[in-house]
Amino acid sequence: MKRIILAAASAVLLLASCQSDFNKTATGLVYTIFPGKGGDSVKPGEFVKYNVEYSLTERSGKKDSLLQSSFDKMPGFGQVDTGARAAYSILEIMPKLRAGDSATVVLSCDTLKKKNMLDPTDSVIFTKGSTILCKIKIIATFKNQADAMADYTKEIDKQNAREIKMVEDYMAKKGVKGVKTKSGAFVTIDNPGDQSNKADSGMLASIKYKGYLQSDGTVFDTNLDSSKGHLDPLNVTVGAHQVIPGWEEALPYFGKGGSGKIYVPSFLGFGLQGSPPVIPPSANLVFEIQVLDVKPAPPVTAGPAMPPTR
Repeated sequence: MKRIILAAASAVLLLASCQSDFNKTATGLVYTIFPGKGGDSVKPGEFVKYNVEYSLTERSGKKDSLLQSSFDKMPGFGQVDTGARAAYSILEIMPKLRAGDSATVVLSCDTLKKKNMLDPTDSVIFTKGSTILCKIKIIATFKNQADAMADYTKEIDKQNAREIKMVEDYMAKKGVKGVKTKSGAFVTIDNPGDQSNKADSGMLASIKYKGYLQSDGTVFDTNLDSSKGHLDPLNVTVGAHQVIPGWEEALPYFGKGGSGKIYVPSFLGFGLQGSPPVIPPSANLVFEIQVLDVKPAPPVTAGPAMPPTR
């Protein structure tokens, strides 16, 4: 897929440089459309389901990288907007498309910085003269929000199932067998700890942990050593929604003194948005944990779910 995108970028940039057969919006957005089979048109105010992929190409052409892609993952959903916020973005060309159409769009990083759509001081990733290549494919259109939400719910279920399968495949590759929680996290127990004093709902558990990305093993947070700047245990009132759902479901498997791992599919972790910059969107996670202590929790007021990161 990446080769196809980059090949398309080269083609569009070549056309642009030759002042030849290419299209440009009023804001200077360079694009080309690949017609599908003549599906429903994308109309302002209606809702659209689409896949999108972004890759970065440096001016030298020697370096390119995939930034984000929804292909083979959870597609995007949104309302078609022709207002000011659509300027110099993929939203600007959506009304030119139909269901089944694809388009390639070239975004100048310099222009995006001038429009405050990128950090103007970021010259490390988005270098001067670099471009962001976007490929978009319209999957379907919806007349109203209710129809779009119904389809969105179906896609969420599919995405959750994909993430669980990815965790299962990862564990199988590692030769690890675990216990599946009610929603789809997995727990492996090295030491169950004191089963008469479990980290159950209403209990205050004192935790040491290390969290890393399932994809490449990058450690994003830990208090097992000083690499992330803190060593103090994390105190969690189980059942009070202070941590991600994957932890809420997994902690009751451990008692005081227990240890093991928690394998968390993205939807039970940080979800489609991730936790930038350390946790990417739709990232499955692995946690090594040690339950140092468990005791009755003082009364607390439930708040929004928080990550087990500082």
